[in-house]
Amino acid sequence: MSEVIVTIEAARETDYEGWLPMWKNYQIFYNVDIAESVTNRTWQRFSSPIEPVFCAVARKNGRLVGFVHYLFHRSTWAESDYCYLEDLYVCEDNRGKHVGKQLIEHVQKEARKRHACHLYWHTHEANYRGQRLYDWVAKKSGMIEYRMQVK
Repeated sequence: MSEVIVTIEAARETDYEGWLPMWKNYQIFYNVDIAESVTNRTWQRFSSPIEPVFCAVARKNGRLVGFVHYLFHRSTWAESDYCYLEDLYVCEDNRGKHVGKQLIEHVQKEARKRHACHLYWHTHEANYRGQRLYDWVAKKSGMIEYRMQVK
């Protein structure tokens, strides 16, 4: 039996059909329903040269098995940008096989290329499986997030 290689690369426009079901499953996990217009705009941003928002995908045997969304933003605490890993998803049948780790490492490499001084992300407190990975590859910041409605 030959080893299956997972490749991580920037999403292509043709990846939309494979990305969309994973994006919907990601929303189900977080119990959110993001409007189709937002989903469409997000996908467009990934290929825009003026947007600091990116998507990389994990591909196994030509099939998408995961994605990571990340963005760069200014900070009042540093001269260079921060990199925020916003969304990470791996298909259920590929979890526990280091695909998530590879996606995070891809973002880390991209952050280094852009000379970002900081890479960070959040997860839900009940995402125990994800936290096992995050505790393995990174350190908790000690920060607690608060949210306030704007509308």
